[in-house]
Amino acid sequence: MSSRDEILSAIRLRRVRNETRPASYHPASIDGDLIAQFAKRAASQAADVRRLSSMDDVPAAVADILRGRNMQAVIHLPPGSPGDQLPWQSAPGLTREAAPPGPDDAALAIAPFAIAETGTLAYTSAIDAPASWHFRAGLEIAVLRADSILPHLEEVLAKVKARGEFPRTLNLVTGPSRTGDIEQTLELGAHGPKALAILIVDV
Repeated sequence: MSSRDEILSAIRLRRVRNETRPASYHPASIDGDLIAQFAKRAASQAADVRRLSSMDDVPAAVADILRGRNMQAVIHLPPGSPGDQLPWQSAPGLTREAAPPGPDDAALAIAPFAIAETGTLAYTSAIDAPASWHFRAGLEIAVLRADSILPHLEEVLAKVKARGEFPRTLNLVTGPSRTGDIEQTLELGAHGPKALAILIVDV
């Protein structure tokens, strides 16, 4: 018997014959207000969460966030983004840029879905919503309709599939980018934005 056969034989002898099957997975129930649950979870991951009455309030909120962070009054949007249709004239002095953002810039993204269980934004990639933009900006400002918040990841996947062709990427974003690889010290902005603001719009 070769060494290889001896090793495989030893493995077979130690293999458990009657393995107990794990219980079926059931997502934890989400009781109460999905919006409040999502906002609480997202805020616990260092996201700046604000609630707005309508989409018309977004430009002023964006300008306020930039002022509060002492950033230039410039917001980057991908060409063709639905965000272009917002009433930006209501925020005088705020400039829109279609060029890709850099690490010191702010970018606006429309989040099609979110997960209440974990406070996670779910971005499907598209021509007017390139996945790369979620990794380039120093500050990402996400616009999320309240009725797009779903209890669990499973419901998000079902909604995405129901749209038809599955997107090339589905990015799940929970708070700003971070890592603890270097000396176990938490560092924000390692693989994407250092800061994340979420505007939850009721209507």
